[in-house]
Amino acid sequence: MKAKRLFFKECNLAGRRYYDADLVWNELSVGTPVRLEREADNRYDENAVAVMYDRVLSNPEEGSCQSEEFFLGYIPARENEVIAQFMDMGWEECFSCTISRIDPSEHYENQIRLTIRINRKEQ
Repeated sequence: MKAKRLFFKECNLAGRRYYDADLVWNELSVGTPVRLEREADNRYDENAVAVMYDRVLSNPEEGSCQSEEFFLGYIPARENEVIAQFMDMGWEECFSCTISRIDPSEHYENQIRLTIRINRKEQ
């Protein structure tokens, strides 16, 4: 059987204290999926890749779902070049990312660890 996802790398979430992580801290845990989003116009890092958390809000009475987007931080600059290059080539969907460690007792830059995997291309 062929793997559906292949391990690519692990890294800490950069900039965690400057963005929205505190707003959703109680919703984040090991295994929480997060989304990578290319930020090509970032003036500080030409390879910037943002890490986003999507909160899904469902209303069973109306039979509808909405999502709310939270900006958690970035893939660190020393870790993002290959990911940014793939995303720039149109392979945004090839990566999946989850929280692999969360520890509020650590320094802000070490509180959230991410695991990034490459998804198998569906035929």
